[in-house]
Amino acid sequence: MKKIVLASLMMLSAITGMAQGNLQLHYDFGRNVYPDEQAERPKVTGTFEQFSADGLGTWFYFIDMDFYNDGAAGAYVELSREFNIGKKGFAAHIEYDGGLCSKKSFSARYQQAALLGAAYNMHSADYKKTLSLQVMYKQFFKGTYNHAFPSCQFTGVWSTTFAHDALTFAGVFDFWRDEQANGHGKLVFISEPQLWFNLNSIKGLKKCPISIGTEMEFYSGFYSDNSKMYWNPTIAVKCKL
Repeated sequence: MKKIVLASLMMLSAITGMAQGNLQLHYDFGRNVYPDEQAERPKVTGTFEQFSADGLGTWFYFIDMDFYNDGAAGAYVELSREFNIGKKGFAAHIEYDGGLCSKKSFSARYQQAALLGAAYNMHSADYKKTLSLQVMYKQFFKGTYNHAFPSCQFTGVWSTTFAHDALTFAGVFDFWRDEQANGHGKLVFISEPQLWFNLNSIKGLKKCPISIGTEMEFYSGFYSDNSKMYWNPTIAVKCKL
């Protein structure tokens, strides 16, 4: 699950009305780190992110697609809308999450959810350091094998560009209450920090839209009911659109 909102672009776009998007391609080493537990984990994930701003607030969505050698293994989408409240960085946040996955031995759908809450967006004067914090009510919908239940979620999104704009450290974390197969509650934590080297920081490549980097996906309680913390590293390339 990717949700790396480049918060600097988010803040800047909200002021200028620009639309921003990027494509990312990640080669995942999770199946090498956990050969027994994640033997069916896809090797490649493609991500498309799009952000736009208007007079009322902002739109953001991303789509993740996982791939095996013989084709797509699944897709996951998050779509959110924020409505600005005053001029102090507060916003009302509405979001939809859902998708499907197809492993070699089974197929399933992620349980759909709708979220409603508040966001507070902060930035430095030059927009090179940004932070967005979101507190939301989360409603999971009934599925074929799941019942509907209420929850809550806390999300943080950050971005900082440094070293003469050569490096960008950005990421997201989500923390929410889910339910186990037996109906008991569990806590889920996911974080996806990314580090990018921006090729446009090199003399002669000022217009180059490509960045190369890595992502570390950390999660606990997401794919199973155990509380073990997993980490899945990637190598990646990103192209701004």
